Amino acid sequence: MAKQYTEDQVAMASLRNTRIPERKARFVVDAIRGRTVSEAMAMLRHMNRPSAAPQVERLLKSAVSNVSRAEHPDPDVLVVGQAWVDGGPVMKRWRPRAYGRASQIRKSSCHVTLVLTTQ
Repeated sequence: MAKQYTEDQVAMASLRNTRIPERKARFVVDAIRGRTVSEAMAMLRHMNRPSAAPQVERLLKSAVSNVSRAEHPDPDVLVVGQAWVDGGPVMKRWRPRAYGRASQIRKSSCHVTLVLTTQ
């Protein structure tokens, strides 16, 4: 069964449980929100965020490939309409410290969602 979108939404893609802290992913997603797909791709290729930018670029390519070519043949008219980052599960690890103690290390993850719309 095909996904039902509203009249301005064209395609959607989500990246779940990725090992990027949500604060770092939000910086990248906030930079591309509201831009055309070609502008967003160019920004992501040249962004100095090595942990988050390649992952979000792959997600944007996935969203573009989810577009129905019969209804929208030109991907250059598409815009990153909605984009958000939600927190994911946190892995908890322990690091040994002095005097027999241990401190906690939190390895966070996030869920990233992109929705493409028409201009």
